[in-house]
Amino acid sequence: MSSLFWFRRDLRLYANEALIEALNNGAKDAVFFVCEKQWQRHDMAPIQRDLMLRRVDYLGQRLSEHGIRLHVLDVDEFSDIPASLQGLCNSLSVKHVYANREYEVNERQRDGQCAQLALEFHWFDGDVIAPPGSVCTKSGDMFRVFTPFKRQWLKQYEQSHFSLPSWPSLHNAIKWQTPRCLQSDGESQKWPVDDDSLSAIVERFIDDKLTTYEQQRDFPAIKGTSGLSPYLALGIISVKQLLVNVQQRHPDILQSAKSNLFSWVNELIWREFYRHLIVAYPRLCKHANFNAKYDAVKWRESDKDFNAWCEGRTGYPLVDAAMRQLVQTGWMHNRLRMVVASFLTKHLLIDWRAGEQFFMRHLIDGDLASNNGGWQWAASTGCDAQPYFRIFNPITQSERFDPDGEFIRKYLPELEKVPAKQIHFPHQYLAATQSNRYWPAIVDHKAARERALARFKVDDE
Repeated sequence: MSSLFWFRRDLRLYANEALIEALNNGAKDAVFFVCEKQWQRHDMAPIQRDLMLRRVDYLGQRLSEHGIRLHVLDVDEFSDIPASLQGLCNSLSVKHVYANREYEVNERQRDGQCAQLALEFHWFDGDVIAPPGSVCTKSGDMFRVFTPFKRQWLKQYEQSHFSLPSWPSLHNAIKWQTPRCLQSDGESQKWPVDDDSLSAIVERFIDDKLTTYEQQRDFPAIKGTSGLSPYLALGIISVKQLLVNVQQRHPDILQSAKSNLFSWVNELIWREFYRHLIVAYPRLCKHANFNAKYDAVKWRESDKDFNAWCEGRTGYPLVDAAMRQLVQTGWMHNRLRMVVASFLTKHLLIDWRAGEQFFMRHLIDGDLASNNGGWQWAASTGCDAQPYFRIFNPITQSERFDPDGEFIRKYLPELEKVPAKQIHFPHQYLAATQSNRYWPAIVDHKAARERALARFKVDDE
């Protein structure tokens, strides 16, 4: 009996151990399920959907060059997959299915249903270095704070020099024709999906930006981040693949946790931390606060304020520019994600779940574990979250991280002529110049801060 590989959010070839193992065990077929209704229910952003479909089309072409046929099956929901998968395997006389695990609740339920089929599954943890449940306290529990999790993660892997399996020799190319359900609308065209371009992006970051990442990552006007998050979210690039590339230049990177070079690797460990959390605490996939005492917080319901935040009309330039960046490009700088999340949950006292959903509906790098972790961190409801009394001042954040207003002017052309000194909160300047092209401040920072402190006082009860 033959084997089959099942693509999910692991849309890569050469750094995909599960795929290579399937090929080494005779697989000549792979499958990908298009699940439009399920993706809609999961709030997948159209730009991310487009990037995913373009990448699947690319994989189909590349696999066909090696004689591997990619079957693209169109179903509505995850619940439709077991029967469809069994039917495909029966038609191909396949008994063995290779796949990488996914850790969200609905995905785990789907895989549990598939495990009941008359098929033998071979599961891999291709989305992480440390499989969930493998980095634990001495009592075997999941860490509730990041720093000890990181220490244990490093203890397990700091002597590791990662490598990737060799791609098998395959021949006999076959024809590939793009299925109709993979046709792109072009929304994600600015993000390449071919392996040569992605390799070049990774190489440029490691060679040119890694050494300055710690100093430049917080400045949105500078391209100081890796820009790899959309590819990590879809498994187009893996964490192990990135660590292999980093260790080729910096072999001791995992033994240098206090160096500036380690700063970016630290972000990859945060990513693992959030994945471990959603497995240990499945309720996080169901919109629950990690810290149950914050269930007592009474969130405001204001469509007017929420819409102003969504549309970049809060009157705080850094917040507004960040939100317009998200809506216009499908991406937002990480420092700005913290600023706008803090503004929504602390200044406007609007439930973090509304912001989490809005992000998922627009982000090209939307990822449940990281998105949930980031929002709960900002809202002070999460695991190892920002203390409730630390409330970002959007004006001082702007002065510090966009001092000349370069980023603000890019997305707020109405403030183009405002001097750098006034651009971070320009209302007095605009009034003096009789300009009313910009929105008034939706809330006073000092008053909003005091209101938030009072609303979050459950922390002290």
